[in-house]
Amino acid sequence: MIKLRKAGVRFGSRWIFRNLDLEAPVGRSLAILGPNGRGKTTLLRSLLGFQALTEGRREVPAVIGYVPQSGNGDIGYTVRQIVATGRVALRGLFAMPSRSDFDVADEALRRVGMERFSHNRFDWLSGGERQLVLLARAIATGATTLVLDEPASALDLRNQDRFLKVVQSLREEGSHAILFTTHLPQHAAMVADDALLLFGIEDRLCGPVDDTMTEANIARLYGLPVRIVECRVENGSRPARGIVPLFGQEELIAS
Repeated sequence: MIKLRKAGVRFGSRWIFRNLDLEAPVGRSLAILGPNGRGKTTLLRSLLGFQALTEGRREVPAVIGYVPQSGNGDIGYTVRQIVATGRVALRGLFAMPSRSDFDVADEALRRVGMERFSHNRFDWLSGGERQLVLLARAIATGATTLVLDEPASALDLRNQDRFLKVVQSLREEGSHAILFTTHLPQHAAMVADDALLLFGIEDRLCGPVDDTMTEANIARLYGLPVRIVECRVENGSRPARGIVPLFGQEELIAS
């Protein structure tokens, strides 16, 4: 469980957000969407404790599995060592990983399909591979709350699919509270139960994805018309929901 109550952050005289209530319980996934400059990063930093609240309160577990936007490519550790660092919160800052810590790291790498890279240097990996390793590190913490900061926005389509499938499997198990920011409504439609749309400082909408992620709401959020389409798939699973931006057609928003 992770939550904010009546939360607000102000820089000088400028409020980034105010009177924000947010909750992500174990078993549900929450996507946070908004255009550039709307406060997504500040909100995430507030949840993680990196940014102090000006008002309100936060309630978070002692350990959170965190996946940043991208991994530092200058780190010369092996993939296995990087994932094992996720156990630091349980062992202490200067403690060396134990055999059991590396066993947990190995299982997390298997979970995300990166076990074959276990002994590769982290800085030799592609951007998509690094993100999967960082997700494995977050899983290895043992935390029931995962916070992901636009984790797949810089990845190619194939790596986006790989990353989202792992998040989807975690969501389906119902064992984690998952909260993530994204610029890609399609990702929210695929792996979120709920969505928080940030329209303004106190203007927002939060609720189940099917209710909040409508064509009208997404168009209002980004100032760009979109169309939502459902595609039937041959394997009999539920229809895939696609969100298509209509670039260069702003006049359609009012239609």
